[in-house]
Amino acid sequence: MSTSASARDHIPEIMRDLRRRYLPKGDLRDGNTALAKISTATEDPFRVLVGTILSQRTRDEMTEKATDQIFAAYADARALADADPADVERLIRPVGFYRQKAPQIQRVSRILVERYGGRVPSTYEELMALPQVGSKTANCVLVYGFGVPRIPVDTHVHRVSNRLGLVTAKTPEKTEAALMAAVPRRYWLAVNELFIEFGKDVCRPIRPRCEACSFRPFCWYFRTYVRRQAWWERRVRQAARATPPARGSKGQAGSSAR
Repeated sequence: MSTSASARDHIPEIMRDLRRRYLPKGDLRDGNTALAKISTATEDPFRVLVGTILSQRTRDEMTEKATDQIFAAYADARALADADPADVERLIRPVGFYRQKAPQIQRVSRILVERYGGRVPSTYEELMALPQVGSKTANCVLVYGFGVPRIPVDTHVHRVSNRLGLVTAKTPEKTEAALMAAVPRRYWLAVNELFIEFGKDVCRPIRPRCEACSFRPFCWYFRTYVRRQAWWERRVRQAARATPPARGSKGQAGSSAR
């Protein structure tokens, strides 16, 4: 796991450009991800926690729909802990793996009621002690629920960070540690939101829109793969143009036609 000095030098430029694109007002609550919208609508860490659990392997629009439905019926941890499991499944059905997630969010709710009076703890260590809460979920709750600077890393953040060359890491967990070591703390709150939007819009997993990216001069992926591929394709075309046609091919074709 490493971070190139050249990539670190461009972090202010990267963050400035992405803020201009996706958070022009500079407020995380103006973001377009499901968690940003949940945070804006309620400023409730419990909703952020449940929304993060529901968001796993699920599109943002389905996360929003399921979160709205479950909280329209059960407003807090105590109500959700005592809810009918079948009803919880029905309400969160828009998300993937809803049968597995329904008992998960109810179990978390019961523990919050038993240990914290229904409130969500505000430290990384306490959040990590909850069932079904990993590093990404804990960091999402801290960022979107409490405004605590952390860097949640999902597949988009992992991909964008490694493609740019900000980090060289094989797993999201290692990317998280490398980013927090490389990125100045003043940027942490916005990294998740901005990199997710950039990953959906430009730095896509398949067919990334490199032509629309202003980071090409220092992007590791562009310099290593895209530019090299373009060079190779030019060489192939040049070789094809320079290769004379097979001797006698036109004459043979003409004879057969006659």
